[in-house]
Amino acid sequence: MTDAQSAQNIATTYDPTEIEKKWYQIWEQQGYFKPSGQGESFCIMIPPPNVTGSLHMGHGFNNAIMDALTRYNRMMGKNTLWQPGTDHAGIATQMVVERQLGAQGVSRHDLGRDKFIDKVWEWKEQSGGTITRQIRRLGSSVDWSRERFTMDEGLSNAVKEVFVKLHEDGLIYRGKRLVNWDPKLQTALSDLEVESDKEEAGSLWHFKYFFEDKSLRTLDGKDHIVVATTRPETLLGDTAVAVALDDERYSHLVGQNIILPITGRAVPIVKDEYVDKEFGTGCVKITPAHDFNDYEVGKRCELPIINIFNKNAEVLAEFEYIAKAGEQISKTIPAPADYISLERFAARKKLVEQAEAEGWLDQIQPYTLKPPRGDRSGVIVEPLLTDQWYVKIAPLAQPAIEAVQDGRIKFVPEQYSNMYMAWMNNIQDWCISRQLWWGHRIPAWYDAQGNVYVGRNEAEVRANNNIAADIELNQDEDVLDTWFSSALWTFSTLGWTGDKAKDAANDILKTFHSTDVLVTGFDIIFFWVARMIMMTMHFMKNEDGSAQVPFKTVYVHGLVRDGEGQKMSKSKGNVLDPLDLIDGIDLESLVAKRTTGLMNPKDAAKIEKSTRKEFPEGINAYGTDAVRFTFCALANTGRDIKFDMKRVEGYRNFANKIWNATRFVLMNVEGQTVAQEARPELWELPEKWIISRLQKAEAAVHQAFATYRLDLAAQAIYDFIWNEYCAWFVELTKPVLNDESVSEERKAEVRRVLLAVMEASLRLAHPIMPYLTEEIWQTLAPMIGLGGETIMLANYPVADEAKINEQAEADMQWLQGLIGAVRNIRGEMGLRNARLLPVLLQNTTEAEKAQISR
Repeated sequence: MTDAQSAQNIATTYDPTEIEKKWYQIWEQQGYFKPSGQGESFCIMIPPPNVTGSLHMGHGFNNAIMDALTRYNRMMGKNTLWQPGTDHAGIATQMVVERQLGAQGVSRHDLGRDKFIDKVWEWKEQSGGTITRQIRRLGSSVDWSRERFTMDEGLSNAVKEVFVKLHEDGLIYRGKRLVNWDPKLQTALSDLEVESDKEEAGSLWHFKYFFEDKSLRTLDGKDHIVVATTRPETLLGDTAVAVALDDERYSHLVGQNIILPITGRAVPIVKDEYVDKEFGTGCVKITPAHDFNDYEVGKRCELPIINIFNKNAEVLAEFEYIAKAGEQISKTIPAPADYISLERFAARKKLVEQAEAEGWLDQIQPYTLKPPRGDRSGVIVEPLLTDQWYVKIAPLAQPAIEAVQDGRIKFVPEQYSNMYMAWMNNIQDWCISRQLWWGHRIPAWYDAQGNVYVGRNEAEVRANNNIAADIELNQDEDVLDTWFSSALWTFSTLGWTGDKAKDAANDILKTFHSTDVLVTGFDIIFFWVARMIMMTMHFMKNEDGSAQVPFKTVYVHGLVRDGEGQKMSKSKGNVLDPLDLIDGIDLESLVAKRTTGLMNPKDAAKIEKSTRKEFPEGINAYGTDAVRFTFCALANTGRDIKFDMKRVEGYRNFANKIWNATRFVLMNVEGQTVAQEARPELWELPEKWIISRLQKAEAAVHQAFATYRLDLAAQAIYDFIWNEYCAWFVELTKPVLNDESVSEERKAEVRRVLLAVMEASLRLAHPIMPYLTEEIWQTLAPMIGLGGETIMLANYPVADEAKINEQAEADMQWLQGLIGAVRNIRGEMGLRNARLLPVLLQNTTEAEKAQISR
């Protein structure tokens, strides 16, 4: 037996700020975040946040889950690697630097490409560490010595290697296709960079298209059909009118022509599955060059494609005519003179006025629509035919489909595999080029005749193609889609080179790939998850030649929304910064934060009003552990996660409860003897019960981690510590420790159980609440003879079925019911707790009487 240490080792009040600062520094300096080199491997790759960014609630939620999984597996004795890194975020980063230059009256074109890129790197070095500093504040136990950046030298080389090999395999090509074009940023955008969720008031214009054959009539006797459109300006590029496959109203007209107003072109009436005969008149104008659905109709019906806009979304002087999808421009058509160089919305206005004046405007209806806007520029995106680089996806998709079908990759929850399959079975070729300067420049060179040569560098291109030094070559101006480098994330960050000998000698790559789990939101299953699976399986092979998967499990969580279930966005003024929950923020600073840098400054007054109403005193400081516990407790299987500030407050109270319970225990054992070895023969009901309940709590938490239900893990930890250990066991030990008739031997054992159960509880909670548990464990563990430098590397508690005592649990449940009944009577009658009450029991057994007396 030993004498217990003083409770003075634990501060009177729980102050997370100092504790967090102290312990993170120690953990990192001591190298505890690095792989141990021992045991089964466990690896998570952090989804790389934008280097330009700062932490938002999604990051906080995602990081809390990943760190809990990492710490749990580390404590389970695994050789654990959680690798960090950031994404170069092409378009976002370029915009930030362009804005800074714009404030100085300088454009990127004034600087030129090379000097502009230098400016971006300069800015990245100055400001790019913000988000990694914030990740540290969350307590994330990532191995910072292995931090990667999607444009560091190793990853840049990997990107070139992948591009060249895909091109050699016939899986990368250059072609003219329809893309989301941002006229302001002058670049193609991925679907993920386009927002179309905001309703706006618009119009539906109905136009008369007259038949070429003057004798033709509709079933109701008209010499024209009526088409409805929300984009009148695109009429200039129409190449057909489509009707539904089974629409008897127009079946006799299929194959006939109408004369397109203004242009005078004859265009055919076709039938296609795309058309809904119940919508509008059942006739749809088809403009393959400026609408994605129309483009697909054009492919099916082999329609020509007429591009009417330049890259500024202005009407061309000569329309570009393409005989059919996939081909190059075969000729040009003069544009109507009055429309040349008009911006698209000016062209719309003029066209509607002309239609009204000439009598072919049928009607205008008010119409609510959701126009697609670039998420960075806010400008309406224009579907535009441009020359771009593409990845041929079908050959890559099939192995990726099979990997999910045969269980090599599992989705959790399983329903998200259906979403994945739906996308993969209808996948289109991937546009990978972007008209930006910041990013991985496409490794392709052109000669004066327009011939294209792909290689890792210009010297290789010249050598492989016997191109003399005096022949000028120019590298492609475009850069790769940010998602291209992100798709290589799991293997490129582990040092993959594409050289078989080097990769075979790479122990880190062999040890940690395939990684174990990817933690991500459902919104990027297609844009990132699917592409990682396809790319990895194409390039990473086992010794027998079979494909490696990037990860064995995809844990898909919902998206964090506000308390009303609304998406958090700057424009709504409902964004929360996790660091403001951790450190606190006063009201004026919060208002300033939410109203600065709005795309629409008019929203500022409304946002300020709602902020002052919701947070009249600002936001209190809750500490990292409370915020992390909240995130984990909210990690259910739903698509939407409503963030509730009251939960954060509740879990801060939970942290206080653990702190205060520890102080109480220490004060009650201070200077007293504590048994160093378990003495089960001295246990009475409370000890038997709490030890049994601890085993069940441990089993529940293990099951929750194994099934990625961190909400259930958090609930099990909370229920055990607060509702069982603190509320019952601690209270039941008081009369024992204060009773002079109880043997010192039994008291020493009760003290040991008090300390041992709390110590196990700290280890149980550590993956979710790392700071609090470490601070207390350092004092508590030595008191029961446990060594070790850190709780991080202590063994995670494992349930011992032999210690489960169902009889003790049943007896305790009976006793709790009895005590609960007495408490209820006290409450109903307004009796003080200090007042002793006689308790009369009826129909009790001798065993129950004996139990009460004990």
